[in-house]
Amino acid sequence: MKKRKGVLAYMLALVLMLTPLTAQAQRAADGKKPNVVLILMDNFGWGELGVYGGGVLRGAPTPRIDKLASEGMRLLNFNVEAQCTPSRAALMTGRYAFRTGNGSVPIDTPIYGLVQWEYTMAEMLSDAGYATGIFGKWHLGHTEGRFPIDQGFDEWYGIPNSTDESFWPDNPLFDPTSDPFARVEHIMQGRKGGKAENLRVYDSQERLLIDKELTDRTIDFMQRQQSAGKPFSAFVPYTQPHLPTLPHPDFKGKSGNGPWADVLMQIDSYVGRLLDAVDELGLRDNTIFIFTSDNGPEFSRAWYGSSGPWRGTYFTGLEASLRVPFIVRWPGRVPAGAVNNEMMHEMDLFPTLARIAGGNVPTDRIIDGVDQTDFLSGKQEKSNREDVVIYVGNDVHGVKWRNWKMMLKEMDSGDGPVRELSIPRFYNLLVDQKEEHPAAPNVPENLWVRFPASKVLVNHAASFKKEPPIRPGTPDPYVPKP
Repeated sequence: MKKRKGVLAYMLALVLMLTPLTAQAQRAADGKKPNVVLILMDNFGWGELGVYGGGVLRGAPTPRIDKLASEGMRLLNFNVEAQCTPSRAALMTGRYAFRTGNGSVPIDTPIYGLVQWEYTMAEMLSDAGYATGIFGKWHLGHTEGRFPIDQGFDEWYGIPNSTDESFWPDNPLFDPTSDPFARVEHIMQGRKGGKAENLRVYDSQERLLIDKELTDRTIDFMQRQQSAGKPFSAFVPYTQPHLPTLPHPDFKGKSGNGPWADVLMQIDSYVGRLLDAVDELGLRDNTIFIFTSDNGPEFSRAWYGSSGPWRGTYFTGLEASLRVPFIVRWPGRVPAGAVNNEMMHEMDLFPTLARIAGGNVPTDRIIDGVDQTDFLSGKQEKSNREDVVIYVGNDVHGVKWRNWKMMLKEMDSGDGPVRELSIPRFYNLLVDQKEEHPAAPNVPENLWVRFPASKVLVNHAASFKKEPPIRPGTPDPYVPKP
């Protein structure tokens, strides 16, 4: 009996002795830099996911991403740019894409992308001690010096441009001798300090397979960094559901509701695999996991997506173009199950992640993003943003201010004509979500909105006198004029 009491006393003393050590270990774990997994879908509309009113209504449930939303914060008013290239430029630099020379997809110049002078999110995180990988679509340059490995990423596997180019190799009308840049796209890879190399032609068959490869390689990257004990940032710009919206053979016919629903099931499954990998590596509590999109849905009818209650498609200034899903999970830091209609823009991720990761935000240039750490952590109810300048290509179409829009130009679809308005039109998005009634009874009595909305545009225009925008096609080396 005395022996048992002695053992119990010893065990109790051991527990009491180890308790402060355990607390210290927990505090040490809390002090680690969090990993970042940032998923960026391609032309994925606001209304696709079950948790945003889609899912089974779109032909396929999305249980894994819906569960992710219940574990973190879901934003209803997360804003992006109207086209692929400007959206990615804004995300990477924390600046309006027009400032960087990437206000439009590269139509007028084959030399495009970010000049070396720009400081990217990847460079910021790398300087803060992170391993940085990108697995997917870049669309910010396809020439030497403009690839991801030239812009702060340690490694890259993916495509330089857009998935519509996967049509070209199988198109009998395609003429690669017509221009030096009329060339087939390749799946590429590279590492920082080396050169990006072509692996395989990105054709209609590879289009079906690539997102699974991106998932596999992202998991491998996370495993390697976890083994090395290094914080990582995994940027996963998937190619789906950009046209052609066709699934991997594993998912063909799986939904029973056509290829678009099959792709939706595929997306949910691949995101689920990434979530499982984070858990299996024991990194769940110290990983910021983000799911969002670069633009709203396609305007091509064969591949038309869903924008939920918002009207239009990408390549417009309509809400369907500008609002996309945004879900962020960081256990213990971001409140679980939170839903918010406060305004945020993709540019805000740069300064927000810089603060969290201990990175630096440049002070020698205009940064349009604002730090949203306290908002996303639930420390404050309001976002630090209440306005966004609306660009479509290199043209200003209007401004969002709080729940209002003031539009100077309008388009109904991405391939439609631009209407220049003789006087601005105003929309209250809380009562006119589809932007159909600029002359609604509540609008004239609220034309005071023109003053704060116009002030946003006046201040934005004045900023270009302080710092002129970089012209599209500007070569490196680039140094701004003093």
